[in-house]
Amino acid sequence: MTDKTALSRELALGRSAQLPLRNELPDEYKWKLCDIYSSLAEWEKDFSEVKESLSEIGKFRGTLGDGAENLAYFFALNDKIAIRLEKLFVFANMKSHEDTADSKWQGPSNRIAALSVEYSAAASFVTPELTALPEERLREYAKDSLLKDHAFGIRELLRRKAHVLTEAEEMIMARAGEMAGVADNAFSMLTNADMKFPSIKDKDGSEVEMSEERAVTYLRSEDRDVRRAAFDSLYTPYNDMKNTLGATFDGMLKSAKFNSSCRRYDSPLAAALDADNIPVSVYDNLVGTIESNLEPMHRYMDMRKKVLGLSELHYYDMYAPLVPEAFRDIPWSAAKEMMYRYLAPLGEEYIAQTKKGLEEGWADVFPNKGKRSGAYSWGSYATHPYIFMNYTNTINDVMTLVHEMGHSMHSFCSRKNQPYPTADYCIFTAEVASTTNEVLFLSGLISDTDDRAKLLSLLNGRLENIRTTVYRQTMFASFEREVHKRAADGGDTTPDGLKELWYDLNRKYYGKTLVIDEALKMEWARIPHFYTPFYVYQYATGFSAATALAGAILEKGHPAVEKYLSFLTKGGSDYPINLLRGAGVDMSTPEPVKAVVKQFTETLDEMEKLL
Repeated sequence: MTDKTALSRELALGRSAQLPLRNELPDEYKWKLCDIYSSLAEWEKDFSEVKESLSEIGKFRGTLGDGAENLAYFFALNDKIAIRLEKLFVFANMKSHEDTADSKWQGPSNRIAALSVEYSAAASFVTPELTALPEERLREYAKDSLLKDHAFGIRELLRRKAHVLTEAEEMIMARAGEMAGVADNAFSMLTNADMKFPSIKDKDGSEVEMSEERAVTYLRSEDRDVRRAAFDSLYTPYNDMKNTLGATFDGMLKSAKFNSSCRRYDSPLAAALDADNIPVSVYDNLVGTIESNLEPMHRYMDMRKKVLGLSELHYYDMYAPLVPEAFRDIPWSAAKEMMYRYLAPLGEEYIAQTKKGLEEGWADVFPNKGKRSGAYSWGSYATHPYIFMNYTNTINDVMTLVHEMGHSMHSFCSRKNQPYPTADYCIFTAEVASTTNEVLFLSGLISDTDDRAKLLSLLNGRLENIRTTVYRQTMFASFEREVHKRAADGGDTTPDGLKELWYDLNRKYYGKTLVIDEALKMEWARIPHFYTPFYVYQYATGFSAATALAGAILEKGHPAVEKYLSFLTKGGSDYPINLLRGAGVDMSTPEPVKAVVKQFTETLDEMEKLL
């Protein structure tokens, strides 16, 4: 096959009017999950062995204070089981995401979730037993060379001792874990497998089958009628299922309240942030700083309305390019080459590994019928990283690849350099790695562009990155803080109450220029990350930190690159605030957020001059 033919095929796969079946996609564009398990039978064998091994954990009950050697032996056993369990979990779930309508992998996915709960229950005595030991004994353990891989975790036990329950209570909490996931699972099944979106007509009048991903793509159309149709198609099923979605959301709120109350936290927010030792002031600083600097966003809305020549600016106009799209129909192969070029400041070794990974089956590229929406990077300590995408040939999809590769390289570097107990990094630092890639990519592309039309397009892209990743995610964070507070205080968390709250926040953040259509009030029901409470604020803090780190890399070169690459190898070996300080940015202050607002304002100034 010629290169030209290959590129044409890639373009066709990214924009086909009818979603292909999974088995119709060429294997070269699918991830290689066979690197994890070659068959369901192999997975079942490992599943059975892990299930049988859980009984070994209980044999150590009452012995964890019997010396460092015994505890080290227990940790080795426990880590071995956890690594295999994680591998089983990742494989089953990624297989189910390939086609959510195929029930073949729903069974294994549900069973491994249940086995994870069994594991948590079997090991539920560990934390209470360790925290019941004299503090001096724990400090000795933390200093013992036999336990060096677990030293940070032992110190964490001392820090969080007040929130550890009795053994019996920890067992109950572990058993409740499976129920806590019901709301999220119901939401996922409803929105990915059962929800149907009305077809629309594209700009040529051809009927196009809709999905969540495709609707979002058509919201970027230059044709306003197409955008409006995509908007209506996207929100019709959400509004039709308002009460069901309200019930799944309420289940999440109740679960978060239950967990934080049982663990003696003041709120679900405090509980979520304490997991990574993040002060609540960091969250409040973010929301407060952005909500004190909304004027540039209101000004951007005024410019958007004026440039588009509209009498009214609606939400379905928010993703329309202000200038003609300068980067059209980017095939998958070209997307990869763009990424390699503009991430070059990170060094030859970094780029070589990204190439090797994509050549060896890290990525699942194109949409297919039943495929889970969105994109992510995943994997386990026992596997290489994987990138899940729904690539549709747009510059935004290229940015998604760049973003997820940041996650994957963070995982790769961390697992290569850290033992299992400290290899997993927290979400707070995870979004730094992915967004640093985005900032470097866009900065490189802007610097490489002298064509006025393309430069305008890229500046608009930067404004949109900051709008969607900082302003929008902070609005989400403000929403979460309020709804969990209402749930705690007995306030209004009905679907209609949430709709009005969503309306008020959109009005506040975007100003009077934007017309808030009735359908948009259900947008809160579309956000899957809300089912992991207080997750989304980290996109905004991550973007702020990444902007600072990318700026240092571009300005200072090798010394900054070395500090950044060292940060990628640290995993979860320290608290995220400390890790980021080591990389060169202090997130305990509002200064990084203020710097992003400044960049947004300066980019807006530059774009207005060019226009």
